[in-house]
Amino acid sequence: MNDSENKNIPPETNQPEDDFVIGKGFTVSNDYEEPEPDLYLSPRVKEKKSGGVLKSVLWIIAIVVVAVGIAFGVIFAGADYLGIGFGRGNDCTMEIAAGTPTVKIAKQLKETGAVQWPFLFRLYSKLKHYDSQYKYGVYNFNTEAGYEALAQMLMTEGAKIESVTVTIPEMSTVDEIADLLEQNKVCTKSDFINEVQNGDFHYDFIKDIPQDKVFYRLEGYLFPDTYNFYNYDSAECAHLAVDRMLKSLEQKIDSNLKSKIENSKYSFHELMTLASIVELEAGGSPAEMSNVAAVFYARLASPDFAKLESSPTQKYPHGGGRYDTYQCLGLPPGPLCSPSLNSIRATLLPTENFAYYFFVTDAKMNFYYTKTLSEHNATINRLKKENNWIGDR
Repeated sequence: MNDSENKNIPPETNQPEDDFVIGKGFTVSNDYEEPEPDLYLSPRVKEKKSGGVLKSVLWIIAIVVVAVGIAFGVIFAGADYLGIGFGRGNDCTMEIAAGTPTVKIAKQLKETGAVQWPFLFRLYSKLKHYDSQYKYGVYNFNTEAGYEALAQMLMTEGAKIESVTVTIPEMSTVDEIADLLEQNKVCTKSDFINEVQNGDFHYDFIKDIPQDKVFYRLEGYLFPDTYNFYNYDSAECAHLAVDRMLKSLEQKIDSNLKSKIENSKYSFHELMTLASIVELEAGGSPAEMSNVAAVFYARLASPDFAKLESSPTQKYPHGGGRYDTYQCLGLPPGPLCSPSLNSIRATLLPTENFAYYFFVTDAKMNFYYTKTLSEHNATINRLKKENNWIGDR
């Protein structure tokens, strides 16, 4: 074949079948696919990208949590405003003293269970311009009342009543206090005793009382002081009187005394029981109370003295001898009277290193402390000869 014949033949047809420079059987496709970008990212870039995803997820979770929290907050706030839920539905009595600010009124409403969020009630009162219109008095209501009903009650329904001043002496028993309140027309004795035994009072120290062992549940816890008691209705005034005396006791126990109670090996009930005995023994001589308390602690700690043998405990009229420390071992089941703050302090702060087991007083309430029974008896004989003895302790 000559050159002229080859001019019209395409060059590629002149090459051998396996003469392609890339390789035999190699094909080139026009369907090119972009490889996945991550396959070509460096580890640092991949790490940055995964960190960004994690942050996004965390932000989403945080937003959801906040949204849920706000939703629940709105629900609870609405329930509080409307007076529903949270175990409401109880009838209660609340006393508002003259001059009580809204912040304290809101706190009292929380204590009754009518309000769960005092701040919201204060805010509501402020926004409605009610807070300056709340009046003092005694209020009877159901805890299902909403904010508006409570506010209207506080502005219009308070019982403005007369009060009477009554002094509860130190060493008073429940019976004596009940008689005193009845004489002053605060309440009847029966209503007062019913509150002492069954009234609903929210103080932690009441939980410590062994109610199945004591004669009167609140014997010893009705703090002796001078009070202004309401006297408009027997049952309600009895409740308010008891509550005021219990609250006074709680307020008198300051942080220092609370610390002593917490660090004592005795319960608060046991300490109040001993304080009542100290009151009976040394009520007329506050300066001697710490010494008297130390004597009884020494007896309680000694294996040689199973009984306290305090003469005044023999006079307690209830309990069938269970309160008589000449019969019972150690402390009686509960207080025998209402001790003063001096007796409570002395019981919590007895004289240190006071190693005496006996004491006796003369007719002028001078105290004589001895370590042995023979010394004790010798002191008694001397006082008898001097016609200056009123009874052993």
